[in-house]
Amino acid sequence: MALTISMWFLIVGAADAATSDKDVRPGIAPDIRSDDTTVKFQRGNYVVVPIPISNPTLDAGLIAGAAYFYPQTEKQQREQPASVTAVAAMYTGNDSRALAVAQQNYWNENKWRFTGALGAADMRLTLLAQEGTTEASSVDWRIYGGFLFARLARKLTGNWYVGGFTRIVDASQRIGLGETPTSDFDTNSEARSVGVGMTLEFDTRDMPLNSYSGHHFKLDALFNDEAIGSNATYQSWNASFRAYRRIRDQLVLAGEIQACKRGGTAPLWDACTVRLRGFSATDYLGEISSSAQLEMRWQFGNRFGLVGFGGAGYSGDSFSGIREHEPIPSYGVGLRFMVLPEKRINLRLDYARSTGSDAIHFSVGEAF
Repeated sequence: MALTISMWFLIVGAADAATSDKDVRPGIAPDIRSDDTTVKFQRGNYVVVPIPISNPTLDAGLIAGAAYFYPQTEKQQREQPASVTAVAAMYTGNDSRALAVAQQNYWNENKWRFTGALGAADMRLTLLAQEGTTEASSVDWRIYGGFLFARLARKLTGNWYVGGFTRIVDASQRIGLGETPTSDFDTNSEARSVGVGMTLEFDTRDMPLNSYSGHHFKLDALFNDEAIGSNATYQSWNASFRAYRRIRDQLVLAGEIQACKRGGTAPLWDACTVRLRGFSATDYLGEISSSAQLEMRWQFGNRFGLVGFGGAGYSGDSFSGIREHEPIPSYGVGLRFMVLPEKRINLRLDYARSTGSDAIHFSVGEAF
């Protein structure tokens, strides 16, 4: 959900960034200290990287990220990624802004992992007006506040990890309507969410930021309760499965299936979204959602690539009621330029279409 803590946490870098070409899993930011590139500013273990972004949710903007990678022994380098402290600031053309500090630690031969983030955001967004509304087709929506996230995970066996996490979001929201809209979501001006949860993950991807082979499954369950400080008691369930297959040397087929469920009265900013391209993440907010997509990726030359993608999504018990229980298509083409070949980090430019809308998406890293 682009408006939940998961979205805000992404401002510290690519959450699925690879940290080496060995059998290690993702961290907050890819360790690019040894990469020979002009897109970073580096002094010792300190790295600063500017990240341009553009999408229909936030408009065009820039993320300025800085990270300190902790030194490792040769044995640690073979067994686990480098621990890192990162800070990032974001500003976009619709006057959205965010600031976050994050920490990722690995220890005991990568059997244990800790991820934490603390920050604040002020997001200036738009919502599709509820179906049947005689006013404008969209309304302004502002969310501002602070968040804290902490996750501790342990390796079970093989490529399986299990963990627990906590999330606190103390947010205010303002919806540009004359009266509070009718909704099953919490649209009150103050929407504090405090929850604890569990996560289960299976990951065999060769390089998570741009996978050529492997599978990735993740299941998160978050329980927010008034007894521990939440304004309302509700549950959040999210599941995803991704698969990658290298058909030829320069051709990769990638697929993704996702599902989301909210139980109880969740804040509107924590609603399920349809995570596809071609429209704003705020267009389809519902208590349930799902999506599936395929992407064919062709790399030609040393650095350039082309992709074609298509998929469909579904939203139920939605805020706006638009395309309720109807297929939501997404399809398009994209251009890639590999700025860091050693880590397979691409600049991504996609043109996507959907029902009644189209959009340009520009960012660092693949869509999935």
